[in-house]
Amino acid sequence: MKKIVIAVDGFSSCGKSTFAKSVAVRLGYAFIDTGAMYRGVTLYGIEHGLIKNDKIDVERLVSSLEKIRLEFVFNAQRQASDLYLNGENVESLIRTMEVSRMVSHVSSIGDVRRYLTAQQRTMGQRKGIVMDGRDIGTTVFPDAELKIFMTARPEIRAQRRYAELTAKGENVTIEDIMVNLAERDLQDQTRTESPLKQADDAIVLDNSEMSLEDEMVWFEQQIKRLGL
Repeated sequence: MKKIVIAVDGFSSCGKSTFAKSVAVRLGYAFIDTGAMYRGVTLYGIEHGLIKNDKIDVERLVSSLEKIRLEFVFNAQRQASDLYLNGENVESLIRTMEVSRMVSHVSSIGDVRRYLTAQQRTMGQRKGIVMDGRDIGTTVFPDAELKIFMTARPEIRAQRRYAELTAKGENVTIEDIMVNLAERDLQDQTRTESPLKQADDAIVLDNSEMSLEDEMVWFEQQIKRLGL
């Protein structure tokens, strides 16, 4: 099979990264979690006082972008890549509710999106990648050979997010997560820069009632249907 770009868009907490990682392993492709990159910028802003009390000093954050070095390093134990921010493994730090609460606001900043989009396009020049995020099939790689738009019912997404956070020891409630998801959905869909939307040629995957094994069967069907 020729190497292609696979773009996985969709709502937060619907399993995009898990799905995309599994597809990448199946095909021997590189996996790029663009959401992690925005979380990395958000974490940098929090740690350097550029984000305080849920307010962003946009000018200072934008002027700091050139100081933010993001890398994905394969973690053999997890069989997945961890995000490194300026040489430090921040994979667990970027998944906290504090970062989740602000990441959609940071990702709505035009200069931040343009800065990271340029990096993402460079990563995909050689093809053979699976990239997931909110605007991969519409903005980052509008010519991707395969576009998948993932969704799931809000209550299912909240349950998955709750399980993920509590497993890490965070003290959260389903109600808090439902509010956070609703706010992120609204922010993602209404932002001026690259809003979340389904590409016209994307294939929809509603995985509300699907296991990962079910998703892989579905994916194989799409690959065969497209003759890839």
